[in-house]
Amino acid sequence: MRKATTPAGGMIPARPGPRNAPEPTTGTAPDADRPTLRLKGDDETPREHQPQDGETPPAASPLPAEPDAAAHSWGSAAPHTPGAPQGPADPHAPDDPPRYAPEWLRLREGADAAARARDLLDPLRVRLAGRPGRAGGLVVHDLGCGTGSMGRWLAPLLDGPQHWVLHDRDPYLLHFAAAGAPRSAADGSRVTVETRRGEIARLTPDALAGTSLVTASALLDVLTAREVGALAAACAGAGCAALLTLSVAGRVDLTPGHPLDAGIADAFNDHQRRSGLLGPEAVTVAANAFAARGATVRTCPSPWRLGPDDAALTAQWLHGWVGAAVEQRPGLRESAERYLEERLAACAAGRLRVVVHHSDLLALCRPTGGAS
Repeated sequence: MRKATTPAGGMIPARPGPRNAPEPTTGTAPDADRPTLRLKGDDETPREHQPQDGETPPAASPLPAEPDAAAHSWGSAAPHTPGAPQGPADPHAPDDPPRYAPEWLRLREGADAAARARDLLDPLRVRLAGRPGRAGGLVVHDLGCGTGSMGRWLAPLLDGPQHWVLHDRDPYLLHFAAAGAPRSAADGSRVTVETRRGEIARLTPDALAGTSLVTASALLDVLTAREVGALAAACAGAGCAALLTLSVAGRVDLTPGHPLDAGIADAFNDHQRRSGLLGPEAVTVAANAFAARGATVRTCPSPWRLGPDDAALTAQWLHGWVGAAVEQRPGLRESAERYLEERLAACAAGRLRVVVHHSDLLALCRPTGGAS
């Protein structure tokens, strides 16, 4: 496991890059015409968890101090924070899964909640209210759930009993997600959770049988076109809706401007496209994939708007954004270090404002006989 120390001054992290949750890997489909999506963070053994009184949410939990700077994740606007405490390795896992710092996920949670497009909630509510088998309550699968911020945001905004299936490879994060899960829906109905982890799972219509909704944050931009097609096919085959939020849009606006802004942004966007990942093209590709399978698709902007009150988040985002750019284009290192120092100084002085553009996507797949 590689070690890293917290960046000092304006130095670029040794292995920077966006992160939020475990990376997906493409699986080999049993049928070449039916691709499936393997998710590092899906189920081997489900475990139901109902938070109890007195159980502490992620913010209050002690964290060991084992950093890992080697892995990236499903978080296009979520840089790894070198030196941040990470979870312990799972001795029963087939290999040592990457560690993701709950501090970073907690730091970005408020910005994520403020950014997600609430305009997509009304059509989602209409669809969920009219679904077959409504009396049984909602079944929601949250892919790459991290510490569970999506559920904490969305569950209290939807009516009716809900059962959330939280998927992540990392049992450490799943503990936080289960402990911090909301207990009540918008109308006071009960919310329960179940955690699922394991090395690999195949996302297929059968795996989503009975599902009302699939959710994820910062997922699409780190999938390939084949993986997005598999996700769309699974949701369409199960007849469930999909709400996929906070996908990178390829634009960042910084005020005041700087001559290197565009070069850093271009390098970062190329970093997002590495190894065939979709990066800024993800939402367009996903919208087409869902539409081709008969879904009604809507997209909305969901930008982070960071100002003086968000200095801690902005500083960590800057480290990851600039670091990923340098990783992609090493020739930028010297100028990027000076750039980062200047930007961090402006951030600390309350002079920097940043808009990180994202997009949210809602796909309403045609209901099937097995849809919940």
